[in-house]
Amino acid sequence: MFDTIAPAAEDRLSAGQCATLACLLEATAAKPGNVHRGADFEDMTFTDFAVSAAAIGPAMEAAAQRGVGATVLAAVQATRRLVPVNTNLGTVLLLAPLAAVPREQSLKAGIGQVLSNLTAADAEAVYAAIRRAEPGGLGTADQMDVAEAAPESLLAAMAAAADRDLVARQYTERFAPILEQAAPWIVQGCAAGWPLTDAIIHAQLRLLAAWPDSLIARKCGPSVAEHGSALAQRVLQAGVPGDADYLYELGELDFWMRSDGNRRNPGTTADLIAAGLFVVLRENLIRPPFR
Repeated sequence: MFDTIAPAAEDRLSAGQCATLACLLEATAAKPGNVHRGADFEDMTFTDFAVSAAAIGPAMEAAAQRGVGATVLAAVQATRRLVPVNTNLGTVLLLAPLAAVPREQSLKAGIGQVLSNLTAADAEAVYAAIRRAEPGGLGTADQMDVAEAAPESLLAAMAAAADRDLVARQYTERFAPILEQAAPWIVQGCAAGWPLTDAIIHAQLRLLAAWPDSLIARKCGPSVAEHGSALAQRVLQAGVPGDADYLYELGELDFWMRSDGNRRNPGTTADLIAAGLFVVLRENLIRPPFR
């Protein structure tokens, strides 16, 4: 994966700080198709995401003591007290297990135990959080539908959804796509000398090229999501951040994703980026100032 550089205890960021900063950095970067500081949706603004980032900090700070399910529910409740739309359910579902890893352990070493320790109470709290968040495009499922009673096993519920939801897939794969791809790709971009925002955008493109966004697939169908992946691959093939052809293709992708009433918003990929940022902040792989 990558080597963790252990900072002095007084210098390292807390879990809550990592969560808030990860969400702010993700929302600030001008990623194609997403809300950012230069692009709002009609019903969702950059301010909504900034407020949400602050709202979840205290819940994530207590995750190691509170547990995954209670953390997810507390974070969603805190968000919805301040924000009228679902800005962060997928992100919260990813950050809670990562924040629950004891601080003395690396995320790679500790995430498996956190997932193994999930209980029926975690499943019940997560199902309640999903219903409270009211995510768009969720639809129904033949098994373990969130409109029904929560199952005994949250991992079983995630496994049932893993083939159609990239967030659920992280639970079944012990967060390997985030720990071994999303986070290292951000670090690689910074190591190449790119500004952090460019590294974030490039990592988003690599994720999109690797996996069709599952929010786009739910709202618009698998073929539209696959077309989005092909367009992301075209950007990557055009060059690197700063190249004229890269920037042109990036603009084309952004235009396509903002068409059809923003229904092609790659929201699940944004969730994975936020989780990747949490990893690099928590493991001290990028350091302030974040420029």
